[in-house]
Amino acid sequence: MTKFTKNKKEALAKLDRSKEYSLTEAASLVKEITFAKFDASVDVDVRLGVDPRKANQMVRGVVTLPHGTGKDKKVLVLCTPDKEDEAKNAGADYVGLDEYVDKIKGGWTDIDVVITMPTVMAKVGQLGRILGPRGLMPNPKTGTVTMDLANAVKEVKAGKIDFKVDKFGIIHSSIGKISFSAEKIENNFREFMQTIIKLKPVSAKGTYMKSVYLSSSMSPGISIDIKSIEG
Repeated sequence: MTKFTKNKKEALAKLDRSKEYSLTEAASLVKEITFAKFDASVDVDVRLGVDPRKANQMVRGVVTLPHGTGKDKKVLVLCTPDKEDEAKNAGADYVGLDEYVDKIKGGWTDIDVVITMPTVMAKVGQLGRILGPRGLMPNPKTGTVTMDLANAVKEVKAGKIDFKVDKFGIIHSSIGKISFSAEKIENNFREFMQTIIKLKPVSAKGTYMKSVYLSSSMSPGISIDIKSIEG
């Protein structure tokens, strides 16, 4: 039989699992039911009525969260020497090309985002087997393959994230930290959800958004009333 800690019991007592909460209620409640001693991430799980195996039902996009993610993302820019100063001045943590390609081939992946240029994708493409499974492979659709390196770096640092539906039809993403105010959590959540709503595939039939949950990395999931998001 599972034993719950005192804090866990308090959290469960505050959460009515049979209820769908409004977004405003959930943004406050998630803070009340998180007892982690560290600044836990605030996460969203969205189950969609799509078939990700079909190319025309793949839901993938990017969104810049109004209050950022609460995490300082480490950005690597793989570029030619003439673009290095542009990337550095924009705030990139690591800038270069061949030395970092070799470093990644050697197993180094201590980064959160990789940005590169179309002209060097032949070299970057060699890293697909390493970067791909970690979600680090640059992609034009997420704005991480571009000639405007400065803008790409600034957007990531400001809170731009990318997301993609998984093979089970679920989108999972972190949208902030539990130290954020309830208002900031709500604003980030709403921006994230509105982006998903806009990306509804034309070919998707039936209910598009089946369920939405808000949680922290150390809390139970809170079921959200979808009408409070769409309204």
